[in-house]
Amino acid sequence: MKHLGLGFALAFAASTFAAAADPFSTGALAAKSAGDSLQRALGQPATPCQPPAPAQALTLAEVVDLALCNNPQTREAWANARYQAAQVGVAQSAYLPSLNLAVSSSRNSGSATLQGGGEQRYNQTQASLSADYLLYDFGGRAADLENARQLVAALNATQDASLQTVFLAAVQADYQWFAAQAQVAAAGESVHAAGESLKAAIARQQAGSATPADRLQAQTALSQARLSQIRAENDAMNARGNLDFALGLPADRAIRLAPPPEVSPDARFEGDVAALIAAAKRRRPDLAAAQAQLLAAKAGVASARATGMPSISLFASRGDNHSSLFDPTQSNTLGVSVSVPLFSGFANHYRLSAAKAQVEARRAQRDALSLQVGLDVWRAYQALLTENQALRAAADLVAAADESEKMARGRYNAGVGTIVDLLNAQSALASARGQQIQELYNWRLAKVGLAQAMGQLDYAAIETQRQP
Repeated sequence: MKHLGLGFALAFAASTFAAAADPFSTGALAAKSAGDSLQRALGQPATPCQPPAPAQALTLAEVVDLALCNNPQTREAWANARYQAAQVGVAQSAYLPSLNLAVSSSRNSGSATLQGGGEQRYNQTQASLSADYLLYDFGGRAADLENARQLVAALNATQDASLQTVFLAAVQADYQWFAAQAQVAAAGESVHAAGESLKAAIARQQAGSATPADRLQAQTALSQARLSQIRAENDAMNARGNLDFALGLPADRAIRLAPPPEVSPDARFEGDVAALIAAAKRRRPDLAAAQAQLLAAKAGVASARATGMPSISLFASRGDNHSSLFDPTQSNTLGVSVSVPLFSGFANHYRLSAAKAQVEARRAQRDALSLQVGLDVWRAYQALLTENQALRAAADLVAAADESEKMARGRYNAGVGTIVDLLNAQSALASARGQQIQELYNWRLAKVGLAQAMGQLDYAAIETQRQP
């Protein structure tokens, strides 16, 4: 029994080591934590997933970091990648022999013709240690391992795509919050201007150079401006709730955000759109995932083909049988077995056909996604060009509207202009300011939209510094 005892010790030690360690180093195939995945995929410059200080005004990068760490979608994608990495270990285990220990003990009774006959009772203990090792299977193990590895690559790329999706949603919510705040400020300026117009109308009426109609029109314009301000404040509160949701926080959570820096349109992305599309096809993580899925499906064909092929295995066993009635016996076995599948009810044939069809489906999905990537980049590129032009036009519009409002106010105060001209000029200025604010944030969103379409939306693609 000492050999079996040694075998039991070896089997126990192997299982203990496997439970406590990672013998195939599959942990390196995926990020060790959700925070590590941010550093790997997005170039996070600081230690990720650290809670911000209560009084700290968060930069855009910190807002994104908070969203990525809190969002369940990113944690699910990370867990899926870790799961598939463990499946690589399962596939690699097929290259090692299997060791099995069986021990049984029984109390037996029966009739026997020994020293006077009669019923005999005896104890019996049996133990056996067996080992099996697959020598050759026509590439089945290699195909299964390749399939598992490609699926890990696919899920890692899918995780990167999920991170970019959550990243973009956080940036959009952040920009929309500041855009809504800017609209509130612009509405406040309109209320102030309308109030000054009302004062001027009252002064002219008291001086006898204006009619009560001027005062009423100015009063109406002030009321409309206040109503617009109330609506803008409501939109801002809704935008703040949407931002909290994107960050995975309760809607009533109060956090401080530092405003974004002043920026102006640039031409960094105004280049050859064909080159941008080609770059996107190299970088887009969802396209990389589709390619890995295709390679995994091809490995599945090889695995299905090997299922119908013979396999050669080496086996060995040692058994001990101890009985209180008979002498101990031992048995040793060593041999080679060849398994040849002759007929499986056509299962292997249809399994191979299904695997080949899966390859065609994955290829079609990859090709469709490749076309979609080109369309995404084209649309994002055109949107950025449009927003560059629109932002410049909005700046010109505000300058012209501001000059017109000043002129109309001067003419009215001088008694040569009408209240209608002044109110129209103020309305045009308020509208121009609102358009400029919206175009500014549309331009910011177009920039990150193009970065996301190209598969390079990371911390380096956004303004990491804000105004204090």
